[in-house]
Parts: sequence; C-alpha cells; structure tokens
Amino acid sequence: MARAPLLQLSDISLTFGGDPVFHDLSLVVQPGDRVALVGRNGSGKSTLMKVMAGLVEPDRGSRVVSPGVSVGYMEQDPDMAGFSTLGEYAASGLHPDEVYKVQMAGEGLKFDPDRPVSTASGGERRRAALAKLMAEAPELMLLDEPTNHLDIEAIAWLEAELSSTRAGFVLISHDRAFLRALTRATLWIDRGMTRRQETGFDGFEAWRDKVWEDEDMQRHKMDRKLKAEGRWAVEGISARRKRNQGRLRALHAMRDERKSQIRRQGTAAMALESGPKSGKKVIEAKNISKAYGEKVILEDFSIQIQRGDRVAFVGPNGVGKTTLLKMLMGDEQPDSGTITQGTNLLPAVFDQARAQLDPGMTLWDSLTGDPDMRVSGKADQVLVRGEPRHVVGYLKDFLFDERQVRAAVKSLSGGEKARLLLAKLMAKESNVLVLDEPTNDLDIETLDLLQELLDDYDGTVMLVSHDRDFLDRVATTTIVMEGDGRATVYAGGWSDYQAQKAEIEGEKITAKTKGSAAKSKQSDKSATKAPVKLSFAEKHRLEALPAVISKLEAEIAKLEEFLMAPDLFTKEPVKFRKATEALVERQNALAKAEEEWLQLEEKAAAES
Repeated sequence: MARAPLLQLSDISLTFGGDPVFHDLSLVVQPGDRVALVGRNGSGKSTLMKVMAGLVEPDRGSRVVSPGVSVGYMEQDPDMAGFSTLGEYAASGLHPDEVYKVQMAGEGLKFDPDRPVSTASGGERRRAALAKLMAEAPELMLLDEPTNHLDIEAIAWLEAELSSTRAGFVLISHDRAFLRALTRATLWIDRGMTRRQETGFDGFEAWRDKVWEDEDMQRHKMDRKLKAEGRWAVEGISARRKRNQGRLRALHAMRDERKSQIRRQGTAAMALESGPKSGKKVIEAKNISKAYGEKVILEDFSIQIQRGDRVAFVGPNGVGKTTLLKMLMGDEQPDSGTITQGTNLLPAVFDQARAQLDPGMTLWDSLTGDPDMRVSGKADQVLVRGEPRHVVGYLKDFLFDERQVRAAVKSLSGGEKARLLLAKLMAKESNVLVLDEPTNDLDIETLDLLQELLDDYDGTVMLVSHDRDFLDRVATTTIVMEGDGRATVYAGGWSDYQAQKAEIEGEKITAKTKGSAAKSKQSDKSATKAPVKLSFAEKHRLEALPAVISKLEAEIAKLEEFLMAPDLFTKEPVKFRKATEALVERQNALAKAEEEWLQLEEKAAAES
C-alpha cells in the first residue's frame, strides 16, 4: 500500500514587490525523499523552503502536510529571545529524556551548549539551530545551507547522520560534494519555474545545460518565425479574410509570449588581472612556531611557496588556519623561526568575516568610499584595475541591479555580500590572492566562474575553504592543520590528501605488522609456526580498502575521459599537464591499494 506524501504544495503563487517569485508551483515530498533544492542566488530557494515550512503564506495555492507528520526547519537566523544559552535553545521542546541528543549533536557540530546567547556568533547560533533540528528528528527536515560555518570534520559528521536517517529531507547547499553524497532527486528553481528530476545532484549540471540548450533552440525558432510573420504583416497582405485575421491574432499572441519570456540571469562578469609579476619565491617559512598561552597553533613548520602555487589550508575551526595565513602575509609574527617574503608582492585579501564591508553603508558608498577605488573629482566613478568605471555599471557586472545600488549593505543576502567583496577585491591589481572562506553563500554558477578565474590567474593563491569539491578543483598544495601544532603539507587537493593519508597509514600498518612478525619469529625459533592474525587496525583497513579502490577507479575514469578531448593539449596545456599528473598519481595509488588489499585478504584467509 502506497504511503501518503509527507508534504504537498499545489498551485502556489507568490509575488514580492510586484515581481513574481513562483507561479502555479506544485510539488510533492514523499517519505524517504532526499532532495537537492538548487537555483541561482535570489531565485527563491529560501522563500520556497519557508513556504514548505509554513512560515511564508503564498498569495494563492495550498500546502498540505499529512496527519501526524512533523516538519522541522533549520532557521538561518533563529530567534533565541528568552533563552540564556545555546544549549537551552537547542533543547527547547524536547522531552527531558531526549536532551542527551543535543549533547551528541553538539559534539558532532562543534558548538558549546553552555555558550551564552548574548555572546554567540552568527555561526554558533546556526549550529545550535542545526543541532536542535537533528535532536528533534522530524519526519521531514528542511535544511537551508546547513554546511555554512561548519568545518570539514563537522560536515563529514552531518553527512554521515543524514546518510543514515530514515527521514525525508530537502537540502539547499552550494557544497557539490555534500549534495552528490546525499541526494536522490533534484528540484531546480529557474525564473519562477520549478522542475524536478529523479536523480541526485550528480546529474544536475548536465540536465540544466540540456534544458537551456533546448530553450535557446526554441527561442531561436520563435524569433525566426516572428521575423517571417512580421514581414508578412508589414507587406500588407489583406487581413479581411478570416484566415488572415487568425494569422494576425496568432502573430500578436506569439509576440506576447516572446515578450513574457524571462531571460536567464547571466553569470557575473568577474575578472581577475594580476599586476606586475612577483619574484619566483613568494614566501618561505622556516621552522616557525606559534602559541597563545597553552594553546599551540604551530610547531616547527616549514614551507616554500612559489609564484603560481595554489595553496589550500584545511582543518577544524579554531585550529589556526587564519593565524598561519596572517603570519605568512606578515600581519602576525611567529614566536620562533623565520618568514621571508619575496619581492614585489601585491596582495589582495578576501576576509571571511566581511570586515571590509560596513553594514550601514550603501553599495555605492562602499565602492566610492574605498581609498583604493576613489577617482579624484568623479563621485560616480570607481577605479577598476587602473581604469575609471561608472559605479552602477561595475556593480551590474556582479549581478546587482540599479535598485540595489543605494541599498544598505546590511540588506544584502550572504551571497550578495560575497559578490560585493569580490567586486572590491577584483578592482585592484594583485599578484597574491588571500581567500579566507570565499565559497560561503556563492551559488554554483558563480563558484564555477571563480574557479575558472583562479585557474587563469597568473599570480599566487592562498585559500582557506571547507568546500571539498572547490579544493579539488583549485588547490595544487594542501596544508592540513590537525591541532596541537601539527601541520602537514600534501600535494594536490582534498581527494589527493585523502588518498595520500590512506597510503601513509597503510604503509605504517604494513611496517608495524612486518616488525611484529620478525620480533615474534626471533623470540621463538623452536616453536611451530603459529597462524598470523589480523590486527584490529588491519581489519578496519581491509574493510575500508574497497571503498578507497572504488573511489580511485572512479577518479581515474573521470580523468581519462577528460584527457580524451582531442584539442585539450593545444587549447589548455596547463589543465592537460595537471590532469596527466593527477592520473599518474591516482594510478600509482590504485596499484598500491590493490596490492595492500591482496596482502590483507591473504592474511585473513590464512587466519580462517
């Protein structure tokens, strides 16, 4: 017997400020659904989620929740009035016997339940709201950007929790790896229309591009037909006959339809230009250490960063990634060791705290009031990479419309604030980019463009991010900060780091096993050969290796497919070289993983 849907929206229409957000929208969420809700910034994703949660009343249409179904919504800016601590808020509404669930979620999401609400940051408040939702465990969870302000460890914890839940959920996120791992269906909002496809996010971009290709073809055909019919009307063919009257009515209807079609929002016209080249050696750190009281940030760390490197810094929140960045850039001094900067450095900084933006300023004043962008005697122009530009035209490049130009920065969404900060950063010449969490709140299309710009940038990039997909696409070197002063340098991005870490751990296990076996043989030569048993770590490794091998095989297949492009070598030699190096690296890692699996499998067979 078919189960009733968790939630059903029928013929929903909603208008804000005269502009339609949705028109005749209908959708159904079934038990166990795992849905990605995607669309451009400003397309209405969060508004639709609030309609689904019952927090926004549509102008028309109905919302039906099946009897007995509980719906939970993770608020972006939760109202904590009346609560003294984050834990008190997160536990509100729970039975006393279930309060322990908040503690469990708090450990996974890394928020302190005892933190006073009055001193909690926006990120801490959001983590408390997420912990509350996870502890309540409703049948339908509505999650709006749950990975924002989470570090990679917390994202992995949340990913595991959602993977194992039996509840249905609808998920807004710009974290591709998170969406690919969790979703089985995709809701796409595009210009007020909502489409659904019963495949996860992994197939979304190919589906979107096909829809847009078909749409462009239909628009082209309609334009050609309008041109032909318009010529017929102008040339004065008699309109007295019924058939000609009908043809004129059809022409007017076609024109109305063409006029009503809403053009797709283009991508931001962002551009990055590096200034004069820096020296070949950009930064060299030798044996640096840093501590704040008893908290050790870094101990005996060394690295050399060359011109053109893309260096990613990853690790849990609070481990010291931003501190290390500031030391490398000379804004903070190490307790010991030396840091030498190369010659002719022109840095540009993207600050995750958005400290360069004054919430009370308008967008206009935020640009024209910047000393680096001010044009003497021209109040309506800004200096963009040495050339004067009208402030409105430049803001339009970053997808702001004229109505927003005089709006306060505090009225912008998270994605709009990120675009405004990028507008300020990209107006300046630079040869060193310092990007501290640039991916938060940016939509997928803008992330794609930013990645392409960084690929083509001639300077050096230092990047802090928890977006695993973005790290894989951009980083050539990854510095993993593990706490207690430990920092390790790996070649490549996030997936490369994971593969190398697994390989190192496997080698350690193999060496330890060989050492133990030799010691046992030497201590009792006269004894008969005892059966060799798998250690706990080896059993765990044997169980984990098939997933590691499958992942490497999938990555190799993608790289081989990418390298098959006939003109890749001539048109994109840098990408060709990087992909080739990555392919060789993964093939070597696969061979080692398979060899290790065979050894452990033989050992397990001998044990049985």
